[in-house]
Amino acid sequence: MSEGLLQEVLAGEEAEDKDKGEEQDECLEEVGIMKIAISTDSGEVSAHFGRCPEFTIVEVEEGNVLKKETIPNPGHHPGFLPEFLQKKGVSVIITGGMGNRAQMLFAEQKIQTIMGISGRIEEIIEKFAAGKLEGGDSLCKPGAGKGYGVEKTECDHPHEKEES
Repeated sequence: MSEGLLQEVLAGEEAEDKDKGEEQDECLEEVGIMKIAISTDSGEVSAHFGRCPEFTIVEVEEGNVLKKETIPNPGHHPGFLPEFLQKKGVSVIITGGMGNRAQMLFAEQKIQTIMGISGRIEEIIEKFAAGKLEGGDSLCKPGAGKGYGVEKTECDHPHEKEES
């Protein structure tokens, strides 16, 4: 198979997979199933969504948890996580905090952000499913970023760096 033809086939498969993912998302929405992602660190909501070691992905329907899984954070790159989570069918992200740019990128993917959340993952899932989870201000502050076991001394968001 020629290189050009191979690229066309691969591009077609990728588009087909995207269409299947969109169809699955529409089916979930039609039956009232909501998929949420929670930034997770050792069973707690992580203070910084992009630097959390993992995400807890939960499907909720009419106040009932249908499915829960934990996936590793695939990496913190501007614009990557909103698209990654959108492709997984996520419509809401729950986190301690995130920067303004990340909020904008999630909004572009039509993913609602609920920030200012802390506590045990199980308790947060229960509150969300019951419609009693209330967000607040972002907890993303310099020094809050933790990822992959590496402590950071400050977040690397440009809006948080003070100019000299």
